[in-house]
Amino acid sequence: MNRSKYSFRILALVLLIVIVMGVFTVRLYGLQVKEGAAKSANATNTFTYWTRVTAARGEILDRNGNVLIANRASFNIMLFYDVLFSSEDPNENLRQLTNLCRQLDLPIIDHFPVTREKPYEYTTGQYSSAWNGYFRDYLNERDWDIDISAPQLVRRLRERYHLPDTWTEEEIRTVISVRYELELRHCTNLPVYELVDDIDAVSLASLMELNVPGVGVTTSTVREYHTDYAAHILGYVGDMNGEQWEFYKDYDYEMDAKVGQAGLEQAFELELHGTDGLRETVITEDGKIVEEHYIKEPVAGNNVELAIDINLQKVAEDELEKLILDLRENGIGAKQAGMDAEGGAVVAMSVKTGEVLACASYPTYDLSRFFEDYDEITHEKFDPLYNRALTATYPPGSVFKMVTTVAALNNNIVSPDFQVRDEGIYMRFADVGYWPRCMLWTTAKATHGVLDVRRALEVSCNYFFYELGWLTGIDLIDQTAKEFGLGEHTGIELPESVGRRANPEVKDALYQGDYSVWYGGDLVQAAIGQSEHRYTPMQLCSYVATLANRGTRYQATFLRRVLSSDYEELVYQTEPTILNQFEINDEAYSAYIDGMKMSAKTGTASTIFFDYPITVCAKTGTAEHGSGGSDHGSFVIFAPADDPQIAIMVYVEKGAQGGNLGKIAKAMLDYYFSASGELDTVPAEYRTN
Repeated sequence: MNRSKYSFRILALVLLIVIVMGVFTVRLYGLQVKEGAAKSANATNTFTYWTRVTAARGEILDRNGNVLIANRASFNIMLFYDVLFSSEDPNENLRQLTNLCRQLDLPIIDHFPVTREKPYEYTTGQYSSAWNGYFRDYLNERDWDIDISAPQLVRRLRERYHLPDTWTEEEIRTVISVRYELELRHCTNLPVYELVDDIDAVSLASLMELNVPGVGVTTSTVREYHTDYAAHILGYVGDMNGEQWEFYKDYDYEMDAKVGQAGLEQAFELELHGTDGLRETVITEDGKIVEEHYIKEPVAGNNVELAIDINLQKVAEDELEKLILDLRENGIGAKQAGMDAEGGAVVAMSVKTGEVLACASYPTYDLSRFFEDYDEITHEKFDPLYNRALTATYPPGSVFKMVTTVAALNNNIVSPDFQVRDEGIYMRFADVGYWPRCMLWTTAKATHGVLDVRRALEVSCNYFFYELGWLTGIDLIDQTAKEFGLGEHTGIELPESVGRRANPEVKDALYQGDYSVWYGGDLVQAAIGQSEHRYTPMQLCSYVATLANRGTRYQATFLRRVLSSDYEELVYQTEPTILNQFEINDEAYSAYIDGMKMSAKTGTASTIFFDYPITVCAKTGTAEHGSGGSDHGSFVIFAPADDPQIAIMVYVEKGAQGGNLGKIAKAMLDYYFSASGELDTVPAEYRTN
C-alpha cells in the first residue's frame, strides 16, 4: 500500500509539472502570435520575429531556351521593432535613416493611407481591402473615430510619437509612416517591415554605416531582363492594386506581393509566382542574431517557355525600325510618299500550330528602364507604349482580296476561268456619280487588260475585284471573312482588339441617317479590303496562316510549355487548338495559291522575291485611311508555298505601299530558313541524352 501511495504521488507530481509546462508553453506561444515578437524569460532578453521569404519568380525563356527574363539577387532593409525602440532615441534614428534614404533616392515602402504633402488627404483608394482593413483596425485599437480627417490624424500621430517641432513637414510625414508600419507589425501577424527593397551595395553600405539599432538586411530577388527586344509582349511586375488583391488573395498571395502588371508577366502570373517561405529569427535587444531557421522554405515559381524565337523577334524589330526610319528620311518614288510614316507592326506565326514566333511593334522602348523612363516614354511621339500588333486596328487593303476570291469560288459564284476586262474606271455606279478606279489607272492612266482571278491577285487589280465583289455579295464575303477569323478573337493570351468586318450591320452601328445606309459602293470597296474593315496585325497573320492551312484556323498562342523551377519536370505543354475549320474547294485553293505565287515571282511583290530560292505565296496591300497623308502599307506572306511553315504579316502606318514592306519579311525568312534559324524544339535544360 505504501509503495502504491508513493507511486501515485510521483505520478501526480509528474502530471502537475507537465500541466504547468503546457500552460506556460501555450501562453508563450499565444504572446508570440499576438505580439509578433516575444521576449524570452531569460536574462538575455531576446525577441523572436517571423520574416516572410519571397520565393524566386520563374524565368521566361524563348522557344530555344534563351533566358529572356530571370532574377538577380537584391538587398532589402528590415526594421526590428523591439530593438529599435530599445534604443536611446528611436525617433532621431528613424529621421537619420529615412533622410539618408531620401538622399540616396531609395523609395521608402509606405502603406500609410495619407498623401505625402499638405493639404493631407486620404489615399485609401490606392490600397487593397486588406491594407485598408489594417488601417481601420489601427484606428479602432486606439479608440479613434473612423471618420477622423487626414490632417487631424497626422496631428494626433505627431503628438503621439513626440516628433519635434524643429523637424520639417517632410521628415514628420515620413517618420509617421514608418512608425505606422512598425506598429502594424507589432500588433498583428504581419511579417517584419521592409523599409526599402532592392538596394545596391554602395547604398547598403551607406545605410549600415549609420549603425541604427534594429536595422537588418535580408536578400531577395528582382526581375532582370536579358534581352532588349519584345518589350510590348514580355511586360513587367509591380505592386498589386486593390482589384488585383481581391483576385490573388484566393491563391494565397501576400498582400504586398509583386505581380505581373502587363504582358506575359501578367498573363502567366500564376505559373511564374512561387510560394513564399517563412523564416524565424531570434534576436537580442542589441540586434545580435542568436538563432535563425526556416519554418517553411520558399518554393520558386515555374519557368515559362514561350513560342517566341527571340532572334527572329530581333530581326523583325530591327528591320521594322530600319524601314520606317528610311521612309521618313527618303520616302518612295518621285513623290517621296511615306515620309510621314508613323508606327508599324510585324507578326510571324507557325502555320501548323498557331504559335507566335515574333510579335513586334514600333516605336518601342527599353523595358529594363520602364519605371525610370516612364514620364519620358509617355511623352514621346507616336506612343511607344501602344502595342500596334495586338490592339491597333487597320484597313487591310488588298491583302484582303484572297477573302473575296474564296467567297466567290467556294460558293460557285464564278468559275476559275472567269475573266474581267479592266477598263480603268468602274462604271457600274456612274448614274449616281460614283466612279471607283483601278490603281494602275489612277497612277499611270493604264489598265491591266483581260484578267482571271490568278492574274488579278498577281497585279492586285482593283477593277477585277470590284466586279467579283459585286457578283458575290456582301453576305458571302462577310461570312468568309469571319471563317478566316477576321473580326474575331485569335485566342492570344494578351489583350487584343477584335476589330470589325465591313457589312451593313456594322455601318449602321457606326453612322446615323443617310450615312448608315449600305450602298453598292460600300460593297465593292469592301471587296478590296477598304470600307469599314478594321483588323489587327495579329488577326491578319492568323488569316494568312489559315489560307496556308486551307481553312484550318489555329488559336494563336505565345506559350509553348511550363517547366518546373529546376527544369526537371514538364508541368504543362501547349497543344495546337483548332478554333475553326471550313472547307476550301480545289478551285478556290488553287486560285489564291497560284495568284500569290505569281505576285511574288512576277507581280507586286516581285521586286523583293522574284529570285527568292524558296517558293513563297505573297500579297501586297495599300490602304486608304481618311486621316490624311500617305496610304498605309500592308504585306502578307507564307512559305514554303508547297508545305507552309511560317506566315508573316507586316503593317506600316502611312507606309505608302505594301511592296516595300516585303524587305522585312525577306529578312525574317532568311533567318528562319538559315542554319542558325532552325527552330529548336527542346530547350537545353530539358534535353535528355
